[in-house]
Amino acid sequence: MSHQVHIYTDGAAKGNPGNGGYGVVMELVGTPHKKEFYEGFRLTTNNRMELLAVIVGLEKLKNPNMKVLVISDSKYVVDSVEKKWVLGWEKKGFANRKNSDLWKRFLKVYRKHQVDFKWIKGHNNHPQNERCDELAVYASGLPNLSIDAFYENEDGKLL
Repeated sequence: MSHQVHIYTDGAAKGNPGNGGYGVVMELVGTPHKKEFYEGFRLTTNNRMELLAVIVGLEKLKNPNMKVLVISDSKYVVDSVEKKWVLGWEKKGFANRKNSDLWKRFLKVYRKHQVDFKWIKGHNNHPQNERCDELAVYASGLPNLSIDAFYENEDGKLL
């Protein structure tokens, strides 16, 4: 499959849970067009940020049925999709599964496109992966971080 878009993703968290963020670099294959996205949260986990980065990248696609390659250093995300674990979790109603809110959101957008995944080793001098890491770490240190509704309500009270 010839991919139209490459989506590079990374997540970071200082503590588990703690301040966290995600970074996304999207490239339109065969063109110089590139976009970057990031957001920080005041209480979240690394796995949630890794998964949210993928979700946000896919949600940014404007046209349906795009051929997409997601490149991530998260074995958690890549294996869950490539080994079809997430489909088994879905069949069981995500019973006793961490991050079920995000996996449900992922499946909605995942099914709108033709998505392949590729795992790469993190912190291995891959330019786009390093940039995603920079964005995720930067986002986790921003003032006025967003609330991850899985951990907190709007008043900042833990759930």
